[in-house]
Amino acid sequence: MKAVLFDLDGVITDTAKFHFLAWRDLGAELGIEVDEAFNEELKGVSRIDSLERILAQGGVADNYSSAEKDELCVKKNAHYLELIKEMTPADILPGIIPLLEELKAAGIKMIVTSASKNAPGILDLLQVRAYFDGIVDPATITAGKPAPDIFLAGAQLAGADPADCVGVEDAASGVEAIKSAGIVAVAVGDAQVLALADRVLPSTADLSLAVLQEAWENSKK
Repeated sequence: MKAVLFDLDGVITDTAKFHFLAWRDLGAELGIEVDEAFNEELKGVSRIDSLERILAQGGVADNYSSAEKDELCVKKNAHYLELIKEMTPADILPGIIPLLEELKAAGIKMIVTSASKNAPGILDLLQVRAYFDGIVDPATITAGKPAPDIFLAGAQLAGADPADCVGVEDAASGVEAIKSAGIVAVAVGDAQVLALADRVLPSTADLSLAVLQEAWENSKK
């Protein structure tokens, strides 16, 4: 195992609640209800794809031009950025700092493979950016999750073969993307929802170098 590729939302920190509030408020303006159940379908999905799903949910997907959709995405993101301004290192999920320390000590590369264009700013707010060897820019990725592109780019950024990487995710679309890239997937969350993963853990607190290494080694048997 030479590199670990990290999703951001739901793995390093929980910004999902802020995304939900921002999408819910935008949906309300458009007359479309975005409840917590529907929000589950937006996890791990890019901003524009999330908007497309919301507009389809409201039956108004054809009512907006590409430019108008871009404006709605900008509006949602501005609201989201206001909501996350108060984030601090206290918002890092359990077990993540010890894991980053372990990986750093072992000389294993760490790359952020998030669909969020705000990842660099969030990592700065959490004061963990220095741990990472790179952040894949989602603007350079042709196809979002569940396509494998962002994880293949992460492996390339780490200078590692996909077969020598482990991806950590909390969303089904992310796990599918990791597996499609030929990478070992360790997931955090519901075992049924994340059944495609090589290993599923109930909490980020259960993540460790040993767990990631074991998942990687088992995949080679």
